[in-house]
Amino acid sequence: MSGGLLEAAWKARQHACCAYSGFAVGAALEATDGRVFTGCNIENATYGLTVCAERVAIWKALSEGVRAFRRIAVVTHAATVTPPCGPCRQILWEFCGDIPVIAENAQGDRKIWHMHQLLPEAFDRANLK
Repeated sequence: MSGGLLEAAWKARQHACCAYSGFAVGAALEATDGRVFTGCNIENATYGLTVCAERVAIWKALSEGVRAFRRIAVVTHAATVTPPCGPCRQILWEFCGDIPVIAENAQGDRKIWHMHQLLPEAFDRANLK
């Protein structure tokens, strides 16, 4: 079910620029048309301008005109399965909706959440009406 997507995320992780934290992350976002957009985290000395793997994948897809998504995979070598950070949860909710998030670590531990579980009572365009 998610093997190819996880494989794409692991491959993307190899390109992470994480000299400061040493915490490499890979992500693979699947559009509803089957295309996959990958991302890795990209750090810099200011830390505040660092971009997470999930957002890199989303920006790549959006910049190509894609607006509908099926699921995302996120991978790390952490001892525990790592869900997306808070800012990534907001961006995922706004641009992808209630998609499944498949997370895996190097030990093969895996968890799957839906975005509504990771960001309950989300703020989005419906709140702006």
